[in-house]
Amino acid sequence: MTNPLTTSLFDRADLDRDSVRNEVARGLSGADDGELFLEYSQSEALMFDNGRLKQATYDTSQGFGLRAVKGDAVGYAHSSDVSLPALIRAADAVGAVRGGYHGTFAAAPSRTNVRLYGDENPLDGLGFETKVKLLAEINAYVRDKDPRVRQVSVSLGATWQVVEIMRPDGESYRDIRPLVRMNISVVAGQGDRQETGSHGYGGREGYARFIETKAWRSVADDAIRQALVNLESIPAPAGEMDVVLGPGWPGVMLHEAVGHGLEGDFNRKKTSAFAGLMGQQVAAKGVTVVDDGTISARRGSLSIDDEGTPTGRTVLIEDGILVGYMQDRQNARLMGMKPTGNGRRQDYAHVPMPRMTNTYMPAGDRDPAEILASVKNGIYAANFGGGQVDITSGKYVFQCTEAYKIENGKLGAPLKGAMLIGNGPTDLHRITMVGNDTALDDGVGTCGKNGQGVPVGVGQPTLRMDRITVGGTGG
Repeated sequence: MTNPLTTSLFDRADLDRDSVRNEVARGLSGADDGELFLEYSQSEALMFDNGRLKQATYDTSQGFGLRAVKGDAVGYAHSSDVSLPALIRAADAVGAVRGGYHGTFAAAPSRTNVRLYGDENPLDGLGFETKVKLLAEINAYVRDKDPRVRQVSVSLGATWQVVEIMRPDGESYRDIRPLVRMNISVVAGQGDRQETGSHGYGGREGYARFIETKAWRSVADDAIRQALVNLESIPAPAGEMDVVLGPGWPGVMLHEAVGHGLEGDFNRKKTSAFAGLMGQQVAAKGVTVVDDGTISARRGSLSIDDEGTPTGRTVLIEDGILVGYMQDRQNARLMGMKPTGNGRRQDYAHVPMPRMTNTYMPAGDRDPAEILASVKNGIYAANFGGGQVDITSGKYVFQCTEAYKIENGKLGAPLKGAMLIGNGPTDLHRITMVGNDTALDDGVGTCGKNGQGVPVGVGQPTLRMDRITVGGTGG
């Protein structure tokens, strides 16, 4: 078998490149845009739960997707059979989208020599027995750490994806993408009460950095800490109050409540709460939001997106002013804008669409201690779990998995059941202090949109938001 690392996917599938080029050109003739997307991927997942290996999966997949774009219409055909007959059938299918239309084919993406991650295959780095032994060691460490620990779940996973994109002119773009993730979840109990804590990390590299004893113990200790803190939590108060958001992972609220509303397709279709507001004040002064797919080895980073466009650092909101959207090629063309390298797809069976990469708020100039001290009565949200957002209205609900009462500028009791309820576009104006401690998450984010999941990153500094509705069960 040929090695996807050293050979083209066309050669690996024993495809004649000229024949493929002819079929791609035939299927896309007269269209506005489109491409052939070839993919080969390997993935594994191991789960150690309740003291034993509960799950171990390994998968290898390959396939292609052929897309023809005409205006706002898309013809798409995909197959796991990477062969010339399958490609011929796909070209016949997508050609129907043209309907006699003959457009001017969009210019090809620019090229880049930037490499944001290595091409190491993490699945080759450790033997199966070594991985199982590691998970067992982590499980034993957590259980021995505190007698209140009742359950431990440790998961380890990796993917190695090779993609090759061919344009109708025969130009091709290639990327090799490693990705790993480890997560530790803990249930601690005292009497009849049980609470949870979890921490995970990962990135676009091999396992080596993440399986060092010092690294995984730090993650395990934090998962234990969260669970024990939550054991001491009291019911969260309800009502309107000032909220301080911690740095790093709480940026997931920014991702959901604001980021999706700044994707090109929602704005072109005018279904976003931000539609038609380009150049206007959409947030408090001092608030800047950036999507950056060029940060080395980050979970959401890509050397090129799934259309072949190099990713970039796209400023979305600058000092409170809406200045940009995240764009794929189709929506950028229809809106008279430039692609930003945000055309992403879950795999070869899905069409690309505008998606976030690493979306975060850069640092401000306030000391985090000063921000905390400024709140007389409020809540400090250190970690979030699930959330729901309505893109059209901007309304959101987020569950805090670690939160504390703020009393007279100091952290008080941990809280259970705190929910933040609000409206993203409205609450951007309620940010009154931006900390100088911007941090990115530890590499665990996955974003869902239209049934597709892709790895992403989030981040922010400590923030103060005034008059936010908090849902809780306490008085």
